[in-house]
Amino acid sequence: MTHRIRDVMSPGAVAVEPMTPVEKAARLMSDQNLGDVLVVYDCDLFGVLTDRDIVVRAVADARDPHTTPVGAVCSRPPVVTVSPEDSTDHAIELMRRHAVRRLPVVEHGGCPVGMVSLGDLAVSEDPHTALADISRATPNH
Repeated sequence: MTHRIRDVMSPGAVAVEPMTPVEKAARLMSDQNLGDVLVVYDCDLFGVLTDRDIVVRAVADARDPHTTPVGAVCSRPPVVTVSPEDSTDHAIELMRRHAVRRLPVVEHGGCPVGMVSLGDLAVSEDPHTALADISRATPNH
């Protein structure tokens, strides 16, 4: 059964500005148990910063996390997005085509309003799979 993104997304995605130090974004991600944050400037989606971006583009390159801005290490445009009115089937196809596990949800005009993950879609579209079970589980720290 196909749903709309607004029915399965995590609303109110956490966002930082491009000049935010990597350390501050990493602390925010840790405090809120997130694998990513949106990088937004004046309600425009600039990019997405993932925990992998921090490891591969900051730590592995010996960049100083206290002074390196997230805008220098985040995944940059074109960022693949969906709208709250898009179907979950559309989101699944975009994830498959672009090999991503998360999609920012943006309203018309580009303002981010949430995030939809592969786990969100698994719980919604195929709730009896191992991925759906894992996605429903309480995260460990």
